[in-house]
Order: sequence, then C-alpha cells, then structure tokens
Amino acid sequence: MDKKMHDKGLEVRKAVLGEAYVNNALKNVDDFNRPFQEMLNEYCWGTVWGREELPRKTRSMLNIAMIAILNRQHEFRAHLKGALTNGVTREEIREILMQVAIYGGMPAAVDSFRIAREVFAEIDGKA
Repeated sequence: MDKKMHDKGLEVRKAVLGEAYVNNALKNVDDFNRPFQEMLNEYCWGTVWGREELPRKTRSMLNIAMIAILNRQHEFRAHLKGALTNGVTREEIREILMQVAIYGGMPAAVDSFRIAREVFAEIDGKA
C-alpha cells in the first residue's frame, strides 16, 4: 500500500463525503474488509479523486449519473450529499437526473429523484 496516496485519499474522502460518514465506515473495519477499505482510500479517493485534471464538482456530477444508473441507492445518497458539498446545485442535479432518465432508464431516474428529494428535505430540516 502506498501510504502517502492512502492518506491523500482519506483526506479527499472526508472532504467530499464528510468526516462523520467516513468515520462511521471506518469504525466497522475488521480483518476481513480492511484491505478493501485501504484500496478504496488509496485508489478510488487518492489515485483518481486526488487527480487535478477534473475539479471535484465535475467528478461529483459524473458519480451522480453513474451511481444512479447502477441503482446503488446507499452510495447515491452519500455522493449526492458530497456533490452538494462540492458545489453542484440542485438544479444541476435535476438536469443530471433528467439525462439519467434518457440514457439510463426511467426506473433509475424515478428512484434517484425520490432519494434526491429525501436528501434535500433532510438538509432543509424538513425530514
């Protein structure tokens, strides 16, 4: 494991998803899933998210679309919050989900719009 890249990834992961979210994920690390968490921090968050060629806002927009199409609701919720942190507006999220509907299918968009509304309500204190 590249410790420097791992630490960079952990820093980026916490900045995007929030320290509480990441700490909660890491408190469940054990001998079985430790290698996966290390890989996640090093490669996903360090090697890719840590690159300077795309701004975090753009990476968040891409993730929203891809994760919505994959119908990974838990990850979608986390990355939706991260996208807002990275400066993606609600209007931009709506437009991304409209694109998802056309290219990824209506069922993926229906679920994603529902989750987005729930996340917005939580943020607005209306949950």
